[in-house]
Amino acid sequence: MDTRFVYDEGWSQEIACALPIGTREHFWRGGLIPFFEHLGPEGWLRGRQARAGGTPDQDDFGLLLNYGADCIGAVGILPEDGTNVHALPDADPVEEAATAPGRTLSGVQKKWLVYRGEQGFQPAHKLEEPATHIAKFNRTDQPTLVQNEDLSLRLAREVLGKHEITSAHLGTVRGEDGIALIVERFDRLGTVRLRLEDFAQILERPRGREFDGKYHSSYEEAAGVIQRFSSRAIIDLNRFFRLVAFNLVIGNADAHLKNFSLLEREEGLRLSPSYDLLNTLVYPKYDANVALAIDGAKRPFDTLSRDLISSFGVSIGLQPRAVASGLDQLRKRFANAPALDFPGSVQPDDFRSRYREVVRANAERILT
Repeated sequence: MDTRFVYDEGWSQEIACALPIGTREHFWRGGLIPFFEHLGPEGWLRGRQARAGGTPDQDDFGLLLNYGADCIGAVGILPEDGTNVHALPDADPVEEAATAPGRTLSGVQKKWLVYRGEQGFQPAHKLEEPATHIAKFNRTDQPTLVQNEDLSLRLAREVLGKHEITSAHLGTVRGEDGIALIVERFDRLGTVRLRLEDFAQILERPRGREFDGKYHSSYEEAAGVIQRFSSRAIIDLNRFFRLVAFNLVIGNADAHLKNFSLLEREEGLRLSPSYDLLNTLVYPKYDANVALAIDGAKRPFDTLSRDLISSFGVSIGLQPRAVASGLDQLRKRFANAPALDFPGSVQPDDFRSRYREVVRANAERILT
């Protein structure tokens, strides 16, 4: 299938970096245009929405016609007649939350769109209900994912700064047992939908049949997105450099293109607050190599060094003095971070013990 996107006559607002308004028609051969493709779900949510909507699992456009009216960011997809798939009759609470008509989320992890109601957080089942937060849940084979991400976000606020990180907290959601990470959406400002594009969309990286297109890049190429499209490129390059270094220190082998985004601000597109931070090296099933290439290679974490990360910073346009100062500041903040000051009762088999061990070893190699 080939795709053609055409701006309506008289339309003057660009909807995506990869779809410049100066070109009225855009073509993509062999699939859906990646900007739209990456609006769709992956993993757990994709399977449920495909079954509920009666579309094949690989039918990106069909999924968006059913569930894409309200996606992450400012762009929505509606069928020509303006209708969406109907809600499933007699669905259990999990299916009902996952297959709410007209709404979808990207990403692999089990997650729902939710809002705060009179009895706490509850799923947004209808388009007219607000969807101010995203609730993320643990997997049965990895029962500490939510706690891991919560710890990573708290650590990031201490190391990178509170305003650099998405707002989130642990809680519960009506209709689902167990703990959830409830993340406040920064692509919504009240009822206003803000433009938000991840780097896989901007770089036009097809998702791939195995959803691995987001790994086919480098951190240098990702920095190039900021150089081209950020309205405050030097400031955002420095923020990006510190964020990449943070991900490497905590052992996040899943910091791929979709985990970096540009967000609409008054002054233009800016690097968004950080999200999806996780110490994946805690879990043996994850690769022990970085998600994106650095200096031409996807390197094992135990080979990373301060010299390599410093060279990376200079290569993306930062001054050597700024790079050195940034790494020194990160070193001091990691060393004094309260989030890593666990109580003495933490047992060796507690994931936090391994978490702290990974962070300290990586910080020694990368920041010292």
